[in-house]
Amino acid sequence: MPEPTQTPAPDKQRPHPHPATLRRLEQSSGKLAAAALTRMGEQLPWYRAMPPENRSWIGLVAQAGIAAFTEWFRHPETPQAISTDVFGTAPRELTRAITLRQTVEMVRTTIEVVEATIDEVAAPGDESVLREALLVYAREIAFATAQVYAQAAEARGAWDARLESLVVNAVLSGEADEGAVSRAAALGWSSPEHVTVVLGTAPDGDSELTVEAIRRASRHAKLQVLTGVLGDRLVVVAGGSDDPLHVAKSLIGPFAAGPVVAGPVVGDLLSATRSARAAAAGLKACAAWPDAPRPVLADDLLPERAMAADPTARALLVEEVYRPLQEAGAALLETLSVYLEQASSLEGAARMLFVHPNTVRYRLRRVTDVTGWSPSDVRSAFTLRVALILGRLADGGGQI
Repeated sequence: MPEPTQTPAPDKQRPHPHPATLRRLEQSSGKLAAAALTRMGEQLPWYRAMPPENRSWIGLVAQAGIAAFTEWFRHPETPQAISTDVFGTAPRELTRAITLRQTVEMVRTTIEVVEATIDEVAAPGDESVLREALLVYAREIAFATAQVYAQAAEARGAWDARLESLVVNAVLSGEADEGAVSRAAALGWSSPEHVTVVLGTAPDGDSELTVEAIRRASRHAKLQVLTGVLGDRLVVVAGGSDDPLHVAKSLIGPFAAGPVVAGPVVGDLLSATRSARAAAAGLKACAAWPDAPRPVLADDLLPERAMAADPTARALLVEEVYRPLQEAGAALLETLSVYLEQASSLEGAARMLFVHPNTVRYRLRRVTDVTGWSPSDVRSAFTLRVALILGRLADGGGQI
């Protein structure tokens, strides 16, 4: 359990109790603890539903609380280490088994039981002294309870942050395995069907504040996230949406100035390494497209990624652009090539091909249908040109 918390010295020294009151308090401690547990069983449904082992630990805490009060009452001039005396009897796991609210209810019930017996326990004339001491002790035990849970939360938070960093690093480095999935599950990741990775530059300052800002944004967007700052990069593994651009826009606020790239959507956390590789390659290639939107999809950076020696981008351009055109017929490839060489002029391409401009227009629409890229759009035309180059290199036995 956490380190002891000493109560501050009182502003005004409490009067010393009568020995008879102390003796009665000591003799009644067991009965008081039993009465407190009985009342918990009657009034607190969560206590009744607990397994016997946890109920026994709570019983020890109640007994320790009454014993600590007796010792605290015996020496009014000496600060006492309340958190150790009371909570040190229970294992650390108890703070996970019962919530802070439940602990407050447990303490309140025990205090109420002791307060109800003051007239019986106190020696004649000591009633007000004992009642005042109990009120002060209740305040101090409340502070000790808060500190126990605060320290437990800090410890869990630090551990969770380390665990989350391990998962995020495994995804980014391509080393995600079932162990990473298990660690993510321990952090509350519920294996959403759609996962994407968003990369950008981390802002200067406290990385914990950046991570918390991402979490706030994710809650607002109803996304699950695993996030961390790795070096100068802010990495977000987001689940719950099949629209990577929407995900990136929802989470872009905490990123520093500069490009923010969203990888393609994948089916699970194990596959997120593919999304992370695409996003990382896109982030590296963004310098070649100064006017790229922010955020930008990694797939929109395929030509820049290909020129930056990204083998995945080169393979995608060949397999998803060039090959489908090749299979659709030589006329489409020839028309597209001539159209691009003629500076995207329909008439110029028609003259070179000895066909009507409407034929060229029809074939270019077919190119768009087959590839998803429109030759009449400047950006798409650039992508198609790079795909043609890479495809020809592949057909010619060249390295792509």
